[in-house]
Amino acid sequence: MDEKYLEQASALEQAHRDHALSLFRERPVAGQGRDDCKDCGEDIPCDRRKAAPGAIRCITCQKRFERTSK
Repeated sequence: MDEKYLEQASALEQAHRDHALSLFRERPVAGQGRDDCKDCGEDIPCDRRKAAPGAIRCITCQKRFERTSK
């Protein structure tokens, strides 16, 4: 595979991570904690937070969001 495409993919992935983390940092602490799902308000499981740092939705809501945003 061409190294140029790998660099572009890596840069895009990093941009997505940076964006997710910036959204995470902007979330209000009062009322809805950083460990709470943006959509349903339930606690985001620790394993999900470890696997996807900056996740703002629980797995169920993330799947729903991805299905409806296509």
